[in-house]
Amino acid sequence: MDAITILDAPRCHLGEGPCYDPRTGIAWWVDILERRLFEAPLAGGPARIHDLPLMASAVVAVDEDRHLLAAKDGLYLRTFGDGGLTRFCPLEAENAGTRSNDGRVHPSGALWISTMGRDAEPGRGAIYHVAGTRVTRLFGGLTIPNAICFAPDGATGYFADTDAGRLKRVALDPRTGLPVGEPATHYDHRGGEGGLDGAVVDAEGRIWCARWGAACLDAYSPDGERLRTLPLPVSRPSCPTFAGPGLDHLLVTSAYEGMTTEERAADPEHGRTLVVPVGVRGLLEPAFALRS
Repeated sequence: MDAITILDAPRCHLGEGPCYDPRTGIAWWVDILERRLFEAPLAGGPARIHDLPLMASAVVAVDEDRHLLAAKDGLYLRTFGDGGLTRFCPLEAENAGTRSNDGRVHPSGALWISTMGRDAEPGRGAIYHVAGTRVTRLFGGLTIPNAICFAPDGATGYFADTDAGRLKRVALDPRTGLPVGEPATHYDHRGGEGGLDGAVVDAEGRIWCARWGAACLDAYSPDGERLRTLPLPVSRPSCPTFAGPGLDHLLVTSAYEGMTTEERAADPEHGRTLVVPVGVRGLLEPAFALRS
């Protein structure tokens, strides 16, 4: 198997929300805390850095001219040509104490996006379903909502509260991405090293989850069994997405948020963005549908 590649880009204080564009071979991701958007050729070469006027947590495909950024007070359309930002719809815009966090597009074209307290205050997090500009609150009382992803047929959704340590699954209407049942525990990670962070599903329905603080990615079966653990050269991986011509690599962001000087010294690649060969084929993230 090929070796892990480290993209030619600055370290991220809190790297998140990666997105891959197969038309251009470009990887996109954000540094939430430093308000930066990165654009880097997956095949090699230096990244371009775009300063943002607000904290953004996820990059979502829309069309050939625009993508969507999940930000502290709403979802914003960003044009590639001039970098212009237009708020598409608000998201907890009235709550200055929260920000957006993890997100993923359902096969229907609807977006699941989470929010959390600025200082990860217990219970302030929530997960929303966004269809066009219609925003529906799905789950509340969470602390750090993460691991949002969907089965290939769109009939099952997954998510986690990193603070609670359990990967959840919930039955969905595949036409809309809305829940049709109550969440149940898919995998109980309580007591394990690190915390469940961002996740993505491959073509066979396996869930690949970054484990914050444990320097690894875990693969879980659709039946809830942990199948495989891949070590990473960063201690705080945050979110993966499938990338590359064969969609057989994972683009993985990481962070150095909260690390001491000694911890950074022990983790020389902290905050780097990785391209990780996984030997399985993934799925291209669906584009967000601007109209429901």
